[in-house]
Amino acid sequence: MSRLADQEPECTSEGCPEAVEAVIIPRTSDIGGFTVERALPSRKKRMIGPFVFWDQMGPGEFLAGDGIDVRPHPHIGLSTVTYLFDGTMDHRDSLGTHMTIKPGDMNLMTAGGGIVHSERTGVEDRARTSRLYGIQSWLALPKIHEEGGAAFEHFGANELPTLDAEGLEVQLIMGEAFGLKSPVETPWDTLYANVRMAAGALLPLPKDTEERGIYIVSGNINLSGTTYGAGQMISLRSGADVAVQAEADTHLMLLGGAVMDGPRYIWWNFVGSRLDQVRDAAERWQAGKFDKVPGDAEEFIPLPDIKTLERVKA
Repeated sequence: MSRLADQEPECTSEGCPEAVEAVIIPRTSDIGGFTVERALPSRKKRMIGPFVFWDQMGPGEFLAGDGIDVRPHPHIGLSTVTYLFDGTMDHRDSLGTHMTIKPGDMNLMTAGGGIVHSERTGVEDRARTSRLYGIQSWLALPKIHEEGGAAFEHFGANELPTLDAEGLEVQLIMGEAFGLKSPVETPWDTLYANVRMAAGALLPLPKDTEERGIYIVSGNINLSGTTYGAGQMISLRSGADVAVQAEADTHLMLLGGAVMDGPRYIWWNFVGSRLDQVRDAAERWQAGKFDKVPGDAEEFIPLPDIKTLERVKA
């Protein structure tokens, strides 16, 4: 997904329980009849572990002949993580990858020093009424990897470990938690899980993860006596002993990891620990020096006004 300009979520720490560092209310944008809810980055909370960007895509429905068309665009210094709840999406990139992602699957695309990709509704889905609903997030790469080689990996839903306990269904996407270990290898300590809770179910959260966040997709949870609802991201204090209880049938995402090795500059679709990296990528894209996407090379998203780069802060 291409980053939209001037979309800053609200973030507050007022009135929060001791275990809660901040509550983030996503900013809603409409990208041509399709709604995106952005929770990260926010002015007061830029990252949770390596998670530097968080978009809820949809839920949206497309009539036959319509669909999502995110034209080829570049990335540096990050990994994109695409996870769907409903619908499908076709991914193509400059490595020659063509992959259809389905609900419960996970696409992990590592940009390193540069990659170009597109995301579109596939031919079969475009021929009928279709839906799209999911999360796309970006993981900042450690400094020693942010200018490395590009890569792509796909993990089917049946490859990601699951836990089915009383009132709880957990699919571990990345990291180790709840007695599970994901096969997804990451260069930085990362935790990511898809969790469904029946009303009344209790979920103790892993305490060893340095930074943790909860994103409520649907339902309500009680955390330290306070109720939080759908569309809120809760950033937890490091080391806090936390358990959440579902007040209704609830769907949430657990995210986090180790504190990143320094702040990151984020401008358009570029992430870097140094502003000159971002500026160089912008100039390369403007000059047509990124690789093309095989099978989707006719269109591209143009660079925004490069003058806005001068106002970027880490």
